Amino acid sequence: MTEYNMNFEYYENRAAEVTGKLLEKLGAQEVRTMAPLCELTSFKIGGPADLLIEPASVEHVAAALGLLRANTYPFMVIGNGSNLLFSDKGYRGAILRIADNLTRVEIEETQVTAEAGILLSKLASQFLESELAGFEFASGIPGTLGGAVYMNAGAYDGEMKDVVDWAEVLMPDGKVERLTNAELGFSYRHSRIMEAGGIVLRVGLQLNRGMYKDIKAKTDDLTEKRTSKQPLEKASAGSTFKRPAGYFAGKLIEDAGLRGLSYGKAQVSPKHCGFIVNNGGATAEEVLHLINVVRKTVRDTFGVELEPEVRIIPEIPETLA
Repeated sequence: MTEYNMNFEYYENRAAEVTGKLLEKLGAQEVRTMAPLCELTSFKIGGPADLLIEPASVEHVAAALGLLRANTYPFMVIGNGSNLLFSDKGYRGAILRIADNLTRVEIEETQVTAEAGILLSKLASQFLESELAGFEFASGIPGTLGGAVYMNAGAYDGEMKDVVDWAEVLMPDGKVERLTNAELGFSYRHSRIMEAGGIVLRVGLQLNRGMYKDIKAKTDDLTEKRTSKQPLEKASAGSTFKRPAGYFAGKLIEDAGLRGLSYGKAQVSPKHCGFIVNNGGATAEEVLHLINVVRKTVRDTFGVELEPEVRIIPEIPETLA
C-alpha cells in the first residue's frame, strides 16, 4: 500500500496502457475510466475505479479477462453490486461488470438457460409469465443470476442450489467448464466457484410447471414480507451479516441494544437490525466503523462472532499492496 501511495503515477500509467489494449479488443462503449462505484452498488458508496469493463458478450468477457491476466493487471468481477462495500477512495484496478449487458434467456419446457447478468427479479417475472414455479424465493433478491450462483444466494427457505442444474464457469486458465449442481459444491452462502476463482457465464435451471395464480400468490406473499420487515426504502447491501449457527444476526444485534445505532450517515436499521443502511451520504469508513462496533458488542455480550455477509473491497487490490 505504501508503494502505491508513493507512486500513484505508475499505476495511472499502467491503467492507461491496459485501457489502450482493451479498446483494441473491445468497443469503446465497453470500457470506461475513473467510473464512480457509488453508481454501481446498492449501498451507493464508493469512489472511482481506474477501469470499468462492461463486455457486450460472453466472448468479450473471456477476451477482457485474458488481456487483464496477460498484463498482470488487478481486477474483480461484479454483478449488480448488491452486496459490496467499496472504499471511499475507489478501486485501483479494473472492475469487470456482468449485469444488464448479458441477459439472454431461453426457456424450453421446464428447463432454462440464462446468461449471468440478468437480474433475479426480471428472471422471476419471466418465470411467472411462463408459469414456472420454484424460483419465487429469489424474486426479491437484488442481484444478478451469476452473483447468486457464485454465493448460493437464498431467502425464505430457498437457495440457488435448489434450482441450478449446471453452470458454465470461466476458469482462471481461460477454459470454460460446465459444472453440475454436485460439482458446484453449494453450501450456505458458498460455492466451489469461490475457491476456483471462476466466473459464472451461463446457468441452467430446472424448474417445475405451476399455475400462474399460485406462483403470483407466493411471490406477492414473499414481497409483502420483505417490504414490511426489511428497510428496502434505504440504500444498503442487504443483510450485513451471515446467520451464525443457532442464532439470527438481527435478533442478536437487537438484543444487544443496537437498534437504530448511528455513526455519521450509517445506521443499524430501526426496521431490521440485520441491515446497516445508508441514510444519505454515508461513507465506507462510517459503515465499517458501525460493522466493527456491532461485531464487538455482540461478541462481548453473547460470545457470538458475526461474520460480514457484505463483501468489503479495499482500495488497493492485494496484487498492488
